Amino acid sequence: MSEEFNLIAEMRDDQGKGASRRLRRQGKVPAIIYGAGREPRSLMFDHNKVLQQLEDPSFYSSILNIKVGDKSRAAIVKDIQRHPAKQRILHIDLQRIVEDEKIKMQIPIHYLGEEEAVGVKLGGGSVSKLMTELEISCLPKDLPEFLEVDISELELDQMLNVSDIKLPEGTEISDLMIEQNPAIVSIHEIKEIIEEEVEDEDTEGDTEAEGDGASDSTEQDQKEEQGKSDGDSGEETPKDD
Repeated sequence: MSEEFNLIAEMRDDQGKGASRRLRRQGKVPAIIYGAGREPRSLMFDHNKVLQQLEDPSFYSSILNIKVGDKSRAAIVKDIQRHPAKQRILHIDLQRIVEDEKIKMQIPIHYLGEEEAVGVKLGGGSVSKLMTELEISCLPKDLPEFLEVDISELELDQMLNVSDIKLPEGTEISDLMIEQNPAIVSIHEIKEIIEEEVEDEDTEGDTEAEGDGASDSTEQDQKEEQGKSDGDSGEETPKDD
């Protein structure tokens, strides 16, 4: 079972974008919790404490213990809205869970043996991760923190599929995912495309050579025309007797 995180929350009654902006200015994170057959409730958390918890990657795939006063409720993260430019959490969506109801979660995939993989170490290939997480269904008590896939024996130009993942006991994936069975990781040779560079100097040299030839020809023609003109002007003019 994945790690548990404790988050202290406060109830909030005000709604709307204006109220949420005010909360953020006060260092709070607006949130909502729903599910388990109960009405949704609006909550707020201390922003800095939430941000600190988010530094642990397992936060996203773990059971969260949400405490409001003297009561607590188990929940999971369904969505986190972040500021596009600042390190700021804008809103959190949480789903209540109960022990006897299955939940669906996106669980990260951890690949083991990347550097020792046959296709990398002996074949000179590169690992390509085609899938980094997988949605699973399970009871809360069986929720894994991550899924492990050993690729140390993967050779060059080989790949592994979803069916190669060893799911922990009590977990399952959708029938559609089983039917499609997409690839999750592969090792391929790194191919460099080397383009022949055109030597500009040679091209310019040829152009200049062609230009010089045309210039010489023109000068020669001009000299011949000048010679004809001089010959015509050199004829003696008959003198009057």
